[in-house]
Amino acid sequence: MIVLLTACSGSKEEQQDAENSSDPAESTGNQAANASGEPEAEEPEPSPLTVTMETTIGLRTDRRVTVSGETNLPDDTQVNVMVEREQSGVRWRERTQVEDGRFHVGPLGPGSGLPDGVYRLSVASMEASVQSSQVRQRIGPEGEYLAGEWVTQSRHGLGQVVEYSRRIVIGSESRRTRDDVDVLTYPSDAS
Repeated sequence: MIVLLTACSGSKEEQQDAENSSDPAESTGNQAANASGEPEAEEPEPSPLTVTMETTIGLRTDRRVTVSGETNLPDDTQVNVMVEREQSGVRWRERTQVEDGRFHVGPLGPGSGLPDGVYRLSVASMEASVQSSQVRQRIGPEGEYLAGEWVTQSRHGLGQVVEYSRRIVIGSESRRTRDDVDVLTYPSDAS
């Protein structure tokens, strides 16, 4: 019986020695295969996308506005377009998406029309996590491929987003201002 236990004990040690000696060889072989296979499987990172944005605001006869824009953001990029009255903080917003490098929203404003005053027009892209896979592929999983003056960190810590804005003055009289604003006047009534 003692011989049997010794034989069993020896056989376990031999198995452990065999396992230990084969593991490093296998893991080294796997590491070498992975190291040589990874560069072939990886795609090159896309180049940075320096965001361009131009907007046009149209003032309708009902005293509401439409906003059109051109951008180089990828098609299907979801954006929020907002017009906010600076004096009161009242805002009107609409979500849309980029198609063929363009977007359009409106009319924005109350049914009674926008009162004279200073407004801020903002166009903000949604975080990459809610964009389509096609858009995420171009801008990065956290928007890291976005670049340019309109790119900033998301307020919620979800990567980079686009935040474009400009000020506009709406009213029948041009106001004297030193600010960099666009002045829009209401079309005259053709009665």
